[in-house]
Amino acid sequence: MNPTQAVNNIRMAIESAPRNDYTAELHLQIIKYAEVLRNVTGKEFCDMLGIGSSFGVEFNKMRKITARLRHAGLDPDKI
Repeated sequence: MNPTQAVNNIRMAIESAPRNDYTAELHLQIIKYAEVLRNVTGKEFCDMLGIGSSFGVEFNKMRKITARLRHAGLDPDKI
């Protein structure tokens, strides 16, 4: 999978999420696809997804905690 495919999957997931769960779903999806998106900047991610640049900070936060979550036993494929 490449970053464009990952972003397309993320777009579908957040578009189908309940209105109040948009940000939570975005966080989960970033964690799920963190490895594929490892070379994408927060700005690039937001541009690719067509969301506000303020979500770039959230993108970077979620990528940073992903390694710890995986080390603790998280299986991203189950998200």
